[in-house]
Amino acid sequence: MISRQSISADNSLTVFESMESEVRSYCRSFPVVFSKASECKLWDTEGKEYLDFFAGAGALNYGHNNVMQKEKLIRYILEDGISHSLDMATEAKRHFLERFQEVILKPRKLDYKIMFPGPTGTNAVEAALKIARKVTGRTNVVGFTNAFHGMTLGALAVTGNKFKRQGAGVPLHNATIMPYDGYMGPGVDSIAYFENYLSDSGSGVSLPAAVIVETLQGEGGLNTANGEWLQKLETLCRKYGILLIIDDIQMGCGRTGPFFSFEPFGIRPDIVCLSKSIGGFGLPMALTLLDPKVDQWAPGEHNGTFRGNNLAFVCAAEALRYWEKENFTGSVIEKGKQLENGLKGLISQFPELKGEWRGRGLMQGIMFPMEGMAGEICAAAFRRGLIMETSGTDSEVAKIMPPLIIDKYSLQRGLGILGDSMEEVAEYYRKERIKLI
Repeated sequence: MISRQSISADNSLTVFESMESEVRSYCRSFPVVFSKASECKLWDTEGKEYLDFFAGAGALNYGHNNVMQKEKLIRYILEDGISHSLDMATEAKRHFLERFQEVILKPRKLDYKIMFPGPTGTNAVEAALKIARKVTGRTNVVGFTNAFHGMTLGALAVTGNKFKRQGAGVPLHNATIMPYDGYMGPGVDSIAYFENYLSDSGSGVSLPAAVIVETLQGEGGLNTANGEWLQKLETLCRKYGILLIIDDIQMGCGRTGPFFSFEPFGIRPDIVCLSKSIGGFGLPMALTLLDPKVDQWAPGEHNGTFRGNNLAFVCAAEALRYWEKENFTGSVIEKGKQLENGLKGLISQFPELKGEWRGRGLMQGIMFPMEGMAGEICAAAFRRGLIMETSGTDSEVAKIMPPLIIDKYSLQRGLGILGDSMEEVAEYYRKERIKLI
């Protein structure tokens, strides 16, 4: 059977296999040594070119070695700019805060306070959970089926993935998982189901401090919540005095088109978690945006040595230039439509694979019901020079998330490689007479 494990690793990977922990993951999916990257392409040490449909798991929305950000970063370093500062005031931080206020918050009529919780997405989530519990005085937080919010204990407690949860090694408490939009099948109102638990004194579910939700579940299988469901969820939160947390760590910074993934639905979360591409250049950075009434921290109550990544501030401020362009959101949506049409065309071309289209913007993919098929297709694509990964709790979705700055030609070329890979897998199944589901 075609599999990622069948791709033989060359001798250049020996040091990683002998010295690095068994926990390593992506280097098993992409068993080459990469040496260079630019925009939407990477090259390995043998000079082979790869088209990137992965974008650092969403940390490289503006591409590899973005020229504008690189120039600013190099100049800042050469001028001995502050690199590390804890949470002290620096010129780089001030410039980012001013730019974020002017370019992102003010035009959207948002007055969030900006918290730097630490450089990772899971830290942004932990900060959100902690402040929600402090402000409300309640301990329970509601997450959703198939959700993924991070690898630390608090974030894992509101994550739906069994494999990830088991890695905690301890019971995960103070969280309740509710069905995401569509989880219980078409026509089932999972918000009404949720409210039954809140209104019924015999449900066994205590009133939560907060609800945390992704508008599109990137790691959970590209499940998309529709606008009406999200609006009803917000209404429910307001009715019961529950704080609404939107995890926009992977879907924010334009991944679905607008800067925030929740913008098209007219909702206003109490707390927003951002990371990944907020750092602009792939540098670690995270934000927890707080409604002013929620910002009740005591100084140092949530602390961390690397909250002040000034190199990320420099690149993040420069990345906001894209959001000053009137057509940037439109270009992402337009390329998203190109991607949608291409994927649906491939599904029609290979009906025997029983693919199902999923996603929004430049976060889309195809769900394959046959166990292991999505991974086999991604492996075949990699051999052809296309980097893409799987998604879903059973790795059932072949996921596409290129840098937002990818050109239409490269996007189409990648779709062509994906089509060739699907054809290879389909032919293998036919040749081996393996019955497809």
